Amino acid sequence: MQIHVVQQGESVFSIARLYDSTPNAIIEANELETPGNLVVGQALVIPIVGQFYFVQPGDSLFSIAQQFGTTAEELAQINGISPNSTLSVGFRLYIPDQPPTPITSNAYIEPYGGEVSDTLRTSAENRAVLLTYLAPFSYEIQTDGSLKAPPLDNFKQIATNNDTSLMMVVTNLADGEFSAELGRKVLTDENLQNKLLDRIVSTAKEVGFSDVHFDMEFLPRELKENYNQFLRKAKQRLSNEGLLMSTALAPKTSAEQEGAWYEAHDYAAHGEIADFVVLMTYEWGYSGGPPRAVSPIGPVTEVVDFALSVMPANKILLGQNLYGYDWTLPYEPGGEFAKAVSPQRAIQIARENNVPISYDEEEQAPYFTYTSQSGEEHEVWFEDARSIQQKFDLIKDRGLLGISYWKLGLSFPQNWELLENQFTVTKN
Repeated sequence: MQIHVVQQGESVFSIARLYDSTPNAIIEANELETPGNLVVGQALVIPIVGQFYFVQPGDSLFSIAQQFGTTAEELAQINGISPNSTLSVGFRLYIPDQPPTPITSNAYIEPYGGEVSDTLRTSAENRAVLLTYLAPFSYEIQTDGSLKAPPLDNFKQIATNNDTSLMMVVTNLADGEFSAELGRKVLTDENLQNKLLDRIVSTAKEVGFSDVHFDMEFLPRELKENYNQFLRKAKQRLSNEGLLMSTALAPKTSAEQEGAWYEAHDYAAHGEIADFVVLMTYEWGYSGGPPRAVSPIGPVTEVVDFALSVMPANKILLGQNLYGYDWTLPYEPGGEFAKAVSPQRAIQIARENNVPISYDEEEQAPYFTYTSQSGEEHEVWFEDARSIQQKFDLIKDRGLLGISYWKLGLSFPQNWELLENQFTVTKN
C-alpha cells in the first residue's frame, strides 16, 4: 500500500501511472467524490502490493532498508541492482510488504437521539469486518444500580455476521456529562455496586456481550483506590461469568499527573486488574481549546511509554480519533466551540475553498486555513493516511495489543485501507 501526497498539477491519471495502478482503484480506495479536482497536499492511499520509494538526498540502500524493516541485500535483489550501488536522487525502489501484524481492534459507536441513524448503521456494517469489538456507547449507570441502555438497533446481527464481539461500555454519564457525584455514589456504596454488577451480568448475557468496559471519568482524586477496589470486585464477578473486563484510561504521562480527568485513573492497578485497557490518546486539540492536532504523535507516544512502564504491551489498545476540528479564528477561551469534521469532510472544505493542505512534521498531522464566505478565518486540523500511519508504526514498534477508535460514523476510508493492509484483525 502506497501513501501519496498530491502535488500541484497532478491528476488521478498521472498518479496511477506513477505507481502502476489504475485511476478507478485510487478513486475507490479513497472514496473520491470529485476525482477530477484533487487538493494539493491531500494524502491518498494507492492500493498496490508493496510500495515504491523515491530516493532522497543522503539515502543509502542500507538506510532505506532499515526504514522499511528489511535488508539492503533483499532490496537490491528485488530491484535488480547491486547491493553496493550508489543511488541517484529520485531513483524509484520497490519495497515489498512486510508480513501483517496481528492486532485487536475496537470501535465505539454512539447513537444520538434515542435511535441509530442510517449513517451509523452503514458504518457498522462496512467496518465490523475489521473489528475485534464493536462497542455501543453507552450503558449509563443509574443511582439505583440499574442501567440506561443505548439503542442497539441491529448491532448484534452486524457483529455476528462479521465474527465481531460486542463490548458493553458502562459509564458514569448523567445528562450528557461524566458525573463525579454519580461516580462517588457508585464507588462508595457496596450495596449499589452489587446491584449494578448483577444488572451488568444479566444484560451482558441477554444481549451477548463478551467484554464489559468501564469508562468512568472525572472521578474525584480521593476515589482512586475505591475505583481500583471496585474493578477488582467487578473483575472477579465477571470472570466467574466467563466475561472479559476492560477499562478506558485518561492520557497520563506520570502517576502523579494532576487534573480532574486523570487523578483517579491508576495505570498500574488497571494494568494489573483488567484484561486490557484503552488509552484515550486524543483531544489535545479539542473543541473548546485552541487549534491543534487532536492526537499529535509526540504526546501520544509519551502516554504510551508511561503506560508501558507500569503494564504489559499486550494489554494496551491505543486510542485513535476518527475526526478533526474546524476552529473559527481568532480563538478565544470560552468562545465559540470548534466544529467536529470527518477527515473526508476536511478535504472537501479545503477543496471548496481552493486552499492547499499543509502537514505539520512535529505534530505529524495535516491542517489548513481558509476564509469563509462571511469573511471569518478558520483553521482545520484532522487525520490523514500519513498521520494514521504514524500511529500504526507506534503500535508495531511498541508491540501494543491494538487500536480503539473513537468513533464510527465519520468517513476516513484511508484508515481502513491501511489497517487491512498492515494488520490481521484478531477475532475472538
